[in-house]
Amino acid sequence: MLEITPEEIAQQYSAMQDSVALIVAGKPEFMLDDEWLDMKSRNQEHLKIMLAKDFWTDEDLAATKEAIK
Repeated sequence: MLEITPEEIAQQYSAMQDSVALIVAGKPEFMLDDEWLDMKSRNQEHLKIMLAKDFWTDEDLAATKEAIK
């Protein structure tokens, strides 16, 4: 198994938070409902995959878990 560095963990966490922010912000005014639902679903799937990773240490994952509900 490859070792993941603290810097790589921080990058992964930051990317997850971008997805969380997108979901929390809600549908942009210019976006069609179907487009939004597709984008939201893809980001939620990404978050589910990332939450399953075993390299998390003391990161706060509460907002990430909330965003996939």
